[in-house]
Amino acid sequence: MDFFESLKNKRVAFVGIGVSHTDCIRMFAKRGISVIACDKRSECEFEAEFRELGVELRLGEDYLDRADFDVLFRTPGMYFNMPRLRELRDAGIVVTSEMEVFFDLCPCTTIGITGSDGKTTTTTLIAEMLREAGKTVHLGGNIGRALLPIVDTIKPDDYAVVELSSFQLISMRRSPDIAVLTNITPNHLDVHGTMEEYAAAKQNIYRHQGAFGITVLNYDNELTRSFADEVRGELRFFSMQKPFEHFPKEDIRLPGEHNVANYLAAIAAVKHLVPPESMHKVAKEFGGVEHRIEFVREIGGVKWYNDSIATSPTRSIAGLRSFGRKLIMIAGGYDKQIPYEPLAPELAEHVKLLILTGATAPKIESALRNCPEYNGSPQIVHAENLEAAVKAAHEAATSGDIVTLSPASASFDMYKNFEERGLHFKRLVAEL
Repeated sequence: MDFFESLKNKRVAFVGIGVSHTDCIRMFAKRGISVIACDKRSECEFEAEFRELGVELRLGEDYLDRADFDVLFRTPGMYFNMPRLRELRDAGIVVTSEMEVFFDLCPCTTIGITGSDGKTTTTTLIAEMLREAGKTVHLGGNIGRALLPIVDTIKPDDYAVVELSSFQLISMRRSPDIAVLTNITPNHLDVHGTMEEYAAAKQNIYRHQGAFGITVLNYDNELTRSFADEVRGELRFFSMQKPFEHFPKEDIRLPGEHNVANYLAAIAAVKHLVPPESMHKVAKEFGGVEHRIEFVREIGGVKWYNDSIATSPTRSIAGLRSFGRKLIMIAGGYDKQIPYEPLAPELAEHVKLLILTGATAPKIESALRNCPEYNGSPQIVHAENLEAAVKAAHEAATSGDIVTLSPASASFDMYKNFEERGLHFKRLVAEL
């Protein structure tokens, strides 16, 4: 491809040696491009392999001090407007990302999904429906693998289905052919600072579409509904408030009304591409995505669920409403500066024992105790870490109870990401 040829005489830095960049570093190096791999961690598990490929490693706190490169690929978690990246852009260095370049080069139809809640499940549902209809699907973005390393293998009649976070979208100036916005509620305000910036980043998913684009918006979410007048191409709404005859919602295997909304979003996105019988088959057979109200095991009549993806209050609320009974809930984690007052009445209604851990524990307890609906229930206990929280839940639970890990908080105070937290929880439960 001309793009890769154009980089042969340039130095390309990848910042963040994580899941998405590892394959990119390999691919760029094998194409004969001069690659620098940068990470603030002092160790790299791929060090021997990278050095054999001729990749220069820069590890440790000073990983971005030297600006002797022409192009920088930032990892999605690296805030686009951070001062150092501004300095590099001002110095003439091209700052981009794997997803930005993928969208520039991708030869097939792109379907992008974003939102504060439900985007991973909706993304997966869209991919499953397309596959059931016999399409070739490449799943990536904020879920799965990096797609840029396989762009040469993608055919024009394939479909790229990508989950996009606000951190990826904030710098993107090309929108997918089909854009889905599940909802917008307060999230990641510790990085974005304001709801205005957070919402504006999400809006990039449709803002750069042409007249032939398709945008799917949540009619029930006031903020996403307000974007309708900006849509350049075809506008499709989905709503839980309006009748929609497709198949009985009781046929949906995933629990919870929020998953009905996720199905409505997915159906709206691909209704012109997937026959109804394929959608119905996915509804009846799809069992869910790992870490999203994932059933772990039953022991002594107690069912344990892993909802580690619930990194915000709205995600936890959706999970709490899924079971139809009072739960034992493990919550707390890294503080993203999100208010917990909306979660409090839901805790009072749906939880009988709340086990709090992590940095947000005091904020969640305060919101609950100051809630008018709180009358001493649920009982609140604190645990030093997840091990202690699981132990406390196990000791308190009796046959017929449900225990859910639903943190309503990010994981970064103790874990690399919510997946690592969820896997640790599952190991702990397996060992009971």
